[in-house]
Amino acid sequence: MDIMLAYDHSRNSRIALDAVKRLFATERPMVTLISVIEEPGSNTSSGDEMFEAQYQEQKRGAEAAAAELVAEGFQAKVLFAEGDARKMILRATQERQPDLLVLARHSYKPDGNFITRRLDALVEEFDHMTFGSVSAFLARRVQCPLLIVPTHAE
Repeated sequence: MDIMLAYDHSRNSRIALDAVKRLFATERPMVTLISVIEEPGSNTSSGDEMFEAQYQEQKRGAEAAAAELVAEGFQAKVLFAEGDARKMILRATQERQPDLLVLARHSYKPDGNFITRRLDALVEEFDHMTFGSVSAFLARRVQCPLLIVPTHAE
């Protein structure tokens, strides 16, 4: 089995990494971590410095996550891409054809009470309609099975 894991070394991607380790502990499949570094919106030298800092941080984090997988008996490799995360992950799935794509659902805060959850759902739906999210974009387009890991606080 070949799994592709969208990984940016954020809290949410760590949750997805932990889910892969837990769900596939007996199979120990090949895991390709895809780490996309988004291009800065500036053409100045400070934009270049920000990009380089983000790249180095994500590179260290993704390589550490791959090493963590290997230490637990998985095969792992890291694939780096630059640009729009949605498009780069989609392209990687088209080229690599994994058996499963795993990514974390983006969340800003833990789930609250019923009213808060309803308001959050409306805001989230508005975000999906106007801006879209990585998971919503990929859910409509990838040709492989997709596992979106929830990231709410316990």
